[in-house]
Amino acid sequence: MNVNTIKYEWFGNMKGDILSGTVVALALIPEAIAFSIIAGVNPMVGLYASFCIALVIAFVGGRPAMISAATGATALLMGGLVKDHGLQYLLAATILTGMIQIIFGSLKVARLMKFIPRSVMVGFVNSLAILIFMAQLTHFKGQSWVMYAMVSGGLAIIYLFPRLTKAVPSPLVAIIIITIISVATGAHVNTVGDLGQLKQALPTFWLPHVPFHLETLRIIFPYSLGIAVVGLIESLLTAQIVDDLTDTTSDKNREARGQGIANIVSGFFGGMAGCAMIGQSGINVKSGGRGRLSTFWAAIFLMILIVALNNVLVKIPMAALVAVMFMVCIGTFDWSSLKKLPIMPKSETAVMLITVITVVATDNLSIGVLIGVILSAIFFASKISKVDIKTFSVKGSSKKIYRVSGQLFFASVTDFVNYFDFKEEIAEVDIDLSHAHLWDDSAIGSIDKVVMKYQQNGVKVNLIGLNTESTKLLDQLSVHNTAGSIKEAANQ
Repeated sequence: MNVNTIKYEWFGNMKGDILSGTVVALALIPEAIAFSIIAGVNPMVGLYASFCIALVIAFVGGRPAMISAATGATALLMGGLVKDHGLQYLLAATILTGMIQIIFGSLKVARLMKFIPRSVMVGFVNSLAILIFMAQLTHFKGQSWVMYAMVSGGLAIIYLFPRLTKAVPSPLVAIIIITIISVATGAHVNTVGDLGQLKQALPTFWLPHVPFHLETLRIIFPYSLGIAVVGLIESLLTAQIVDDLTDTTSDKNREARGQGIANIVSGFFGGMAGCAMIGQSGINVKSGGRGRLSTFWAAIFLMILIVALNNVLVKIPMAALVAVMFMVCIGTFDWSSLKKLPIMPKSETAVMLITVITVVATDNLSIGVLIGVILSAIFFASKISKVDIKTFSVKGSSKKIYRVSGQLFFASVTDFVNYFDFKEEIAEVDIDLSHAHLWDDSAIGSIDKVVMKYQQNGVKVNLIGLNTESTKLLDQLSVHNTAGSIKEAANQ
């Protein structure tokens, strides 16, 4: 990266980056607190994570103007670990998550994103929205009508206030107004202060207090791997979205490594793992952010707010944060996917729905994505496994021509072999493969089987029209021209 590029990414849009970073920092506070609650930790863990991750990613990330912090996607995977083993194990898992992501980035895993179909991506974001929504329902248990009224009022402010002005983020306005009402009326509702103590201090370096042996690794590794995968999926998806919004490109592998470095730093400074944020990155870009300075300033201003407004944060009612998280759910869910259900191919609809069902059932986004990708691969293989074979008889001779069209691989070879009539009384067979391609050992095996069965019956077989790649594979793997091949065919 040359000096001019560095100057442009940091100082090419100073005014726009400062303003957009300010807006993002204000919007990060309620979300960071809410995501901490989802993970089952003190709100400071999410706030420290958002500060550390945003600060570090501004320097080492591969996509300028993208916002990374504590997120719902990663927080959803932490609850079980925190419940069973506590915060210290979460911090250790966060550091391990970063190490895994650095390895993924070094292996250039970003190029694998092209193998995740859109239907799986849509299922991913929809299931993320559903899980975040479900996580909010616990806050209504044992609450009076006041909780429901405040949540409704918060949502009304969030969606109606932008009609007056967009200068201030409406979620922040909702939190301020609902907090004022709660304090002024003395409403008996849970507040952020009820969840744990909020420190009016900067994060400090410390090592997680966990035993350093294999049992600890056995406990945290499954969580770390899941968080690393989900975090990278959302980060790389967000990077692509920002690429499209700004009509620029980004270094996805550098972003993967950057996410890992940021999570390691977060874990050592008392924060949980995070990743890129689709919503906040969109806010940043739409507010004028284009450079790394916007992300850097968002982190710095966030910490200023934490230190200066600590006494206010503890009085924020949970109803206000629930309203903000409902807004996140509504904004995250791809509502257009519901409209497209009647016109989408049935296979893609099935993949999306099964991805969502799997995630909701397992409470694990990475498992849902894996199932969706596997299912998509199966459907794709099924679609291209159809081989068309046409037969022609040559007048005045006992010769028959089979013209094959399609892809020959493991999923199509059974139908290919079954099409031939090996008992037909002919002297010669031409198998025209001009419109076919041989992809794997199964395809070569099917060719061998057909040729050797005909040879066993004294029929001459000519393979014609093979392309260069198929010919090379056939020469390397076929056995029908080797000694003893007819005997092999007789035993099949």
